[in-house]
Amino acid sequence: MKLANRMSRLGTETAFTVLARAKALEAEGRDIIHLEIGEPDFDTPANIIDAGVRALQSGYTHYTPAPGIPELRQTIASHISETRGLDFKAENVVVVPGAKPIIFFPILALIEAGDEVILPNPSFPIYESMVNFMDAKPVFVRLSEEEGFGFDLDMFADSLSDRTRLVILNSPSNPTGGVLSKDQLATIADMLRDRPDVMILSDEIYSRVLYDREHVSIASEPDMKDRTIILDGYSKTYAMTGWRLGYGVMNKALAEAVTQLQINSTSCVNASAQMAGIEALAGPQDAVDAMVAEFQARRDLIVEGLNSLPGVTCQLPEGAFYVFPNVTQLGIDQDELADRLLNEAGVATLPGTAFGEYGKGYLRLSYANSQDNIRRALDRIGELVTAAASV
Repeated sequence: MKLANRMSRLGTETAFTVLARAKALEAEGRDIIHLEIGEPDFDTPANIIDAGVRALQSGYTHYTPAPGIPELRQTIASHISETRGLDFKAENVVVVPGAKPIIFFPILALIEAGDEVILPNPSFPIYESMVNFMDAKPVFVRLSEEEGFGFDLDMFADSLSDRTRLVILNSPSNPTGGVLSKDQLATIADMLRDRPDVMILSDEIYSRVLYDREHVSIASEPDMKDRTIILDGYSKTYAMTGWRLGYGVMNKALAEAVTQLQINSTSCVNASAQMAGIEALAGPQDAVDAMVAEFQARRDLIVEGLNSLPGVTCQLPEGAFYVFPNVTQLGIDQDELADRLLNEAGVATLPGTAFGEYGKGYLRLSYANSQDNIRRALDRIGELVTAAASV
């Protein structure tokens, strides 16, 4: 069997690779603390589970319209309109199985071989993977620690070319937890305003996981609404990773093209999950508020602990549930350090280079784990780096 050449251009998510290695060690009897996977450790709120069960019992076991059940599309349109200060309708919404198709489908619909796509670095690796898959060119803009892991705007300006067709933004960010300010987004919008051939994919999957600030979308900037594809979903906000429920909000013409791609691939999203999605957005939000408050407490704990270690410095992230500590002073390559933490200390982390070349010298740790486990992990990390620093 000979695979198509395009398959060689697909990347992967190192988080799942490390998770598999960690699970293999656990199967051998090792105690592993998981700080590698970006998955809330909370249960899906009971009211959402109940809605899904009721839907199954009420006959929601069949195909739905390809872009989603109309009631859910309208609920999403109303939610995004209210939270972004814009006016969207159900026709602007496409419901997909998880949020990744809103990376894949718009890139398939918009990008030709040889086009250029600007994306942050370090960033979620599937962006680059999908651009490469299309035989297009990823153009990286550094997320600068000195700027709170915001865009290097001078590099962004220099990266724009006649071949630029798409700009990918992610705020709050995976892997850094950085948040693009309104001023930064306004500057990016200003640079793109006279470039109507350039679309924006704004990954806002962590929009509800913010600390002490409100979410801002570039879609809310003047003239940017119809140029922006908003990616959002349920996995992170409502601890619904296994439900596979996400959505994109975009201009009507692109929504129709994305729907056509869905028809040709997944047909539609699980009907009962869609009904649960209505309850998630329309029902009580107490569980979300409690989860974010707990994430904030964990963030404060892990940042303080990391900054107390020799050779480690860590910024306080403003959103998501990741920290991106700088480990360059340890004198250990980040890949080697991540391997040693897993194999010697029993702490699963990711090297920053799993998210791109500008992740060199960093680790990514997810604090979607209990405070007790975070304390245990900090103790183990401390023992390893203290021993390394004394050599």
